[in-house]
Amino acid sequence: MFKYSASRSRCLKRQASPAYRERVLALYRTLATYAPLPEKDCTSITPPYDTLLETLGRVRKVLNRPLTLAEKILYSHLCNPEENLSGTGKIRGERYLQLRPQRVAMQDASAQMALLQFMTCGLPSSTVPASIHCDHLIQAVDGADADLKRSIISNKEVFDFLESAAKKYGIEFWKPGSGIIHQIVLENYAAPGMLMLGTDSHTPNAGGLGMLAIGVGGADAVDAMTGTPWELKAPRVIGVHLKGKMSGWTTPKDLILHIAGKLTVKETSLDLITQGGTGSILEYFGPGVHTQSCTGLATIANMGAELGATTSTFPYTQSMRQYLNATGRAPVARAADEAQKQGLLERDEGAEWDDVVEIDLSTLEPTINGPFTPDLATPVSKFGSFIKEQGWKDELSAGLIGSCTNSSYEDMSRVTSIARQAKAAGLKAKVPFLCTPGSEQIRATIERDGLTEALEDVGAVVLANACGPCIGQWKREDFKGEENAILTSFNRNFKARNDANSKTMNFLSSPEIVTAMAFSGRLSFNPLTDSLQGADGKPFKFSPPTGDISYTPSPTPAPLPATPVAISPESSRLEILAPFPREFPNARGMELPALKCLMRVRGKCTTDHISAAGPWLKFKGHLSNISENTLITATNDESGKVNSAVDLLPGQSTEDTIPAIAKRFKAREEPWALVKQGILPLWFADKNDYQSISAGDVLETEGVTDILEGNTDTQVHLIVTKPNGEKATIQTRHTLSADQAKWIKAGSALNYIREQKAAGK
Repeated sequence: MFKYSASRSRCLKRQASPAYRERVLALYRTLATYAPLPEKDCTSITPPYDTLLETLGRVRKVLNRPLTLAEKILYSHLCNPEENLSGTGKIRGERYLQLRPQRVAMQDASAQMALLQFMTCGLPSSTVPASIHCDHLIQAVDGADADLKRSIISNKEVFDFLESAAKKYGIEFWKPGSGIIHQIVLENYAAPGMLMLGTDSHTPNAGGLGMLAIGVGGADAVDAMTGTPWELKAPRVIGVHLKGKMSGWTTPKDLILHIAGKLTVKETSLDLITQGGTGSILEYFGPGVHTQSCTGLATIANMGAELGATTSTFPYTQSMRQYLNATGRAPVARAADEAQKQGLLERDEGAEWDDVVEIDLSTLEPTINGPFTPDLATPVSKFGSFIKEQGWKDELSAGLIGSCTNSSYEDMSRVTSIARQAKAAGLKAKVPFLCTPGSEQIRATIERDGLTEALEDVGAVVLANACGPCIGQWKREDFKGEENAILTSFNRNFKARNDANSKTMNFLSSPEIVTAMAFSGRLSFNPLTDSLQGADGKPFKFSPPTGDISYTPSPTPAPLPATPVAISPESSRLEILAPFPREFPNARGMELPALKCLMRVRGKCTTDHISAAGPWLKFKGHLSNISENTLITATNDESGKVNSAVDLLPGQSTEDTIPAIAKRFKAREEPWALVKQGILPLWFADKNDYQSISAGDVLETEGVTDILEGNTDTQVHLIVTKPNGEKATIQTRHTLSADQAKWIKAGSALNYIREQKAAGK
């Protein structure tokens, strides 16, 4: 069969008659755009619905009440429903659950540490299907081809390590250029009713297919890969009722940007006050859900992470069924149809949520969020006045679309409809306009269907199928150190995240709004009401965008135990991970050793503050080197300085960067606190006590001994000793389960898992 390629397309343009060329290209479009892919072998990706339904039956006997959809999916993956759910008292928000996830997905940055940890467990293969996706280490500079070639060379040792480990342990390996992890998961692995873990905070993207996909750290992924029950505190469930229907310029991205402004994490000078999503699953319901495409639902689920939500999910819909069929997963669709008939994939009538948010889709308008936080929402009709009120320049310096949030074929086709309108009016983008396809399948499809050409005709640069600028992999040469504004369809916009310039203001919006504004060059431009001047000098106004919903691209490979894992002893990118040492018993018995406070962090402390991405991603597999970026964007609450700490010793004090002071602590074997790697999770019973601990204070625990001996109802007191000898006692509450206490006692979850496996348990 004739295989379409860009070079062949150019050949057709040069040699064939226009009529013949159009007939051939129309044939390709018809075959690839509208015909579903051949059915895949779906054995490893179809959830075990019979088992899930049997477990759900046991859950119903214990709880004897209507269940939300989130509860059905989560509780049907319990190891022992009777043990986890029996008894009195609340479950949601209180009870720890022991779960059996069905799949693990890892991106190339976080996969390094996850695999290094998995290797310490001594198992021959992953006990659940797992995949590795090379998407985070590809830097955007010149365009797809050049950037991909350069990144493969510069990251060769990391990619070689990941591929060799994948072969050794039977893990699927998606090479650089194959696409962004979340789009590939949606196209290939996601299935209604599944529980999946992913080592990336936007793993919930897969919730667009009616499942629970949860972002976790590497050690949590290792739980699933070793067959160890994965623990999760039962999330609260927030119902989001969608009614009405979107029209015109409004998109699913505008819905989640609007919700981010309603359910948000507000910052105060003392702490974070959660006002919605944290510790909760967002469960969407109502007629408005059924009017959304599957990839649109994925966009909504993706940005639920910015609300602090554990994940998001939706009832099984016709659009999900169509997406599964179109991506070669008809067997999954047929199995899901049967599971739906038996009540697994939708909520029970009368089920109650912890809270409900009402959204009328017909009243929504395009929304722009930012800068510097994804929850500052402004409707596009008020955005121009917002810019003026803040005293910012009415100038756009770049427009960027794509990323895992908005890179589907539907997204690309809608922005192309805008680009074609602009071309017809003789317009080109006034600012750099960068486009990132979500996967190789999407890149090939938009090229085949002429979308790439249409975008490039108006000045767009199509980047590699990777995360790129969204996570800071953008080698931007202009506006260094200067205040400027960019508009993106990404999901996060914290300071310096995208281009390492803390003065770059990133405003988040839909790809459609980003594209339209790129032709204006002004932040105040409202494409719904404003006009531009066409090449003929006449006013030109965009019509609402239109688009297509088109979709697509081995079972889990057998492990090859003899495969050597490629790690050079001289590598600065990869470092073999040694098991964490046990801290118990110590000089204080089964209490934590006396710990010195390094610093008190002010305000928001996200994963970007704890361990910044961008240029640091190359060290994700090297614990010593990645530690050099610890909290470098955090603000010291006592001094107000960023990346500044003080080492207080008798008669002297030394101020330096946070990593430098931490290394001073380590050099003199000063114990410090980091539950997976031995960190004790304590919350202040009185949040105001946070201010009573300062740098240089020594903290000692009372009560840990009882917890480690199995009495998890014991609470821990902190004895705080000031440098002048004054002492104070602070009440805390811990969130340790009985199993987590065993991790602490063993030195880490990995130590405990290894010991259990060695004992044949």
